[in-house]
Amino acid sequence: MTTAKPLRVGMVGYAFMGAAHSHAWRTAPRFFDLPLQPQLTAVAGRNADGVRAAAEKLGWESVETDWRRLIERDDIDLIDICTPGNTHAEIAIAALEAGKHVLCEKPLANSVEEAERMTLAAETAAKHGVLSMCGFSYRRTPALALAKRFVDQGRLGEIRHIRAQYLQDWLSDANAPMTWRLDKSKSGSGSLGDIGAHSIDAAQWVTGQNISGVSALLETFVRERPLAGDLVGLGGHGDVGSDAPRGAVTVDDAAIFSAKFDGGASPGAIGVFEATRYALGRKNAMRLEVNGTKGSLAFDFEDMNVLSFYDAAESPDAGFRKIFVTEPEHPYVGNWWPTGHGLGYEHGFTHQVVDLVTAIGEGRQPEPSFADALQVQRVLAAVESSAANSSQWQKV
Repeated sequence: MTTAKPLRVGMVGYAFMGAAHSHAWRTAPRFFDLPLQPQLTAVAGRNADGVRAAAEKLGWESVETDWRRLIERDDIDLIDICTPGNTHAEIAIAALEAGKHVLCEKPLANSVEEAERMTLAAETAAKHGVLSMCGFSYRRTPALALAKRFVDQGRLGEIRHIRAQYLQDWLSDANAPMTWRLDKSKSGSGSLGDIGAHSIDAAQWVTGQNISGVSALLETFVRERPLAGDLVGLGGHGDVGSDAPRGAVTVDDAAIFSAKFDGGASPGAIGVFEATRYALGRKNAMRLEVNGTKGSLAFDFEDMNVLSFYDAAESPDAGFRKIFVTEPEHPYVGNWWPTGHGLGYEHGFTHQVVDLVTAIGEGRQPEPSFADALQVQRVLAAVESSAANSSQWQKV
């Protein structure tokens, strides 16, 4: 029986991310000792029938059909934002000003200006003990967290090259229906912000270097798609027919850019990034490779429990070796299953809750902060600016 003080959560949105977050809020205190006890107090959504069904399925105690009611409630301590990007700034700023902690899905906003306002609100709230975090959940994948540990320990030496890809194929069918993710007014951008933002955050976080300039290309391969009602989540995979009314796709389908990193006292690394939802056969290949003067590492989320590592001094002729990140000493793993029993996608969200609740309980800033997410937003904006100007070099 826990004696920890409750942390009463109000979540906005209940589709794909809402389900993942709900699972995490329920699961985290059952496997980790937390300073606060998360309570799934209320979930908000515009569709009354939909939000009631989601609350029953996902384990929420009550519902609201207006997110503003969540913020007004005295029995809510934290607002969890799982909505499209065009709503993030309004909800997060209102919550912070009302004294509620905030967890906001990535990317932080749909523009740098919105992200700057959110960051200012977060910094102001933090002075009064109200904390916020952006949900870049891949940071919590044990193998990727181990990669960062190796870099921080100096095992790669000076970082020279970074390669990052995020490859999916769920939009490859030209007759797959429209979703909000293909509407720039709601999503901000396409593959660039939806999945490329994860690669940007992971590359900067693992290496400890920020991107300082980019040269980019964006492409939209299918410019119109069938309309199929009020679709949410990842979007439809099925064919709704070539005769259905069609709507304009206003975001990128694929993004490619080269990048220069700020290395501080040493020369910064150079990097190449690719994000696409048209890579047939690739379902969720979030990849990162880092090459240094002493070694290299490589990660692919489609084999998420493995980190490939090359130590030039230890085995110069042997190439990469696979580390199965299932040992108790590896990040997060000791709270789960016996050695050799791998984790899954959902565990990253559970670890995200663990880190957030622990930081709130200790009264310190959780990571990534809104300021960290603002840096990602600035890279996204620089990529779009470069692509719009014939791939000209664009400073971040």
